[in-house]
Amino acid sequence: MPKKLAVVGAGLMGAGIAQVSAQAGYEVVLRDVTDEALARGRSAIAASYEKFVAKGRLAADDAEAALARITTTTDLDAAADADFVVEAAFEDVDVKRDVFRTLDRLVGEDTVLASNTSAIPITKIAAATQHPERVVGTHFFSPVPLMGLCELVRGHKTSDETLARAREFAEGVGKTCIVVNRDVAGFVTTRLIAALVVEAVRLHESGVASAEDIDIACKLGFGHAMGPLATADLTGVDILLHAFDTVYTESKDEKFAPPESMRRMVDAGDLGRKSGQGFYTH
Repeated sequence: MPKKLAVVGAGLMGAGIAQVSAQAGYEVVLRDVTDEALARGRSAIAASYEKFVAKGRLAADDAEAALARITTTTDLDAAADADFVVEAAFEDVDVKRDVFRTLDRLVGEDTVLASNTSAIPITKIAAATQHPERVVGTHFFSPVPLMGLCELVRGHKTSDETLARAREFAEGVGKTCIVVNRDVAGFVTTRLIAALVVEAVRLHESGVASAEDIDIACKLGFGHAMGPLATADLTGVDILLHAFDTVYTESKDEKFAPPESMRRMVDAGDLGRKSGQGFYTH
């Protein structure tokens, strides 16, 4: 198992990846561009550990030790001696390419560079580096400490060794992996949820059924734990809109084209749970 992990991005996903990695025994450096973002991320990790302790799923001493294994910084140079780096920055290809271009110069030749992107082709990100063979997708799911899946994405030049090390890492922090062998935008999971959410939104906006009934149909008819519109509210309507736009732009497949009502919701600030209003009132 690698001795040191660097996570670039201290938002919900980055903090979650840092949390499960520290709990699994990694020394973790968590990097973001501001001290405020880092403070929020570390606070979220501490609060999550406290919940696990309260529920008897984690010993208090183990939680304290795990938190102590996480250091925070605004300096990307701190990733230089990491064995494995996971980027969880803003979902924008230019932002990610800038991060990977810098990391490629900083880290050792054996370091794996992974992206937590949910939709951007890994090959586009890897193209910013001199060593695209060591770049791979590790798409975790939110909330990371509770969700059991990690989608491993092979870019056009990702090596077998890199993919194997990514699997070792993800399984080492308790995740079950699926492998995406062809680097299509949206991979497997985002394409599936895009098709479902887009159709659910269309049914809702055209008055075919209420949000509640569409979600009930998916839960009771298909055994889904959560309906597609409730999922959109949990994830963030804006986040899904951005991901769906990426898939649609790459594929030109109309089934992934976000409905106008999603765009108007984002324009109005109705982003789901984080704003208090989405397809439901929270």
